[in-house]
Amino acid sequence: MTPEVAALAAELTAMGAADRASAPLANSEDPAERLAWRRSTARHADRLAELLDEHGWPVAAEVGAEAAQAAWLIAQHADRQLDVQRRALRLMEQAVAEGAAGARELAFLRDRVLVNEGREQVYGTQIAGVRDGAPVPWPCEDPARMDERRAGVGIPPFGEYVAQFA
Repeated sequence: MTPEVAALAAELTAMGAADRASAPLANSEDPAERLAWRRSTARHADRLAELLDEHGWPVAAEVGAEAAQAAWLIAQHADRQLDVQRRALRLMEQAVAEGAAGARELAFLRDRVLVNEGREQVYGTQIAGVRDGAPVPWPCEDPARMDERRAGVGIPPFGEYVAQFA
């Protein structure tokens, strides 16, 4: 790994760690904490956009699995910067087509972008809320085949997925 790629990997890993550490603020009852979360995700998305300009999609074979996962997480949480999410999605689609990134993560990002565009998701990965104590996904195209599509990209059936939120 060149020093430049090592620096990229370290930066992505640090941003991913900061994202995971601040994620509980996203649903805080304290408006100041929610604002801190939004500012953090916006700052990370801005930086990810710059890194995508400079390096393209950071794949695990180049930056390591942890840094590649961090890039995906930052894109996933860039909800207020749909342009960054769409760009990450396009680059990640290309990486998956080349066998350099995972279809599972791509499915989550695709659903996130679709939901943020006000469209039906494909894999049922995005949860709209809780009804009668059970997580409910945002609307999903052809819900009867959702688990089949999930299996095709390595995501457990919806019932197993939501059980982890209980």
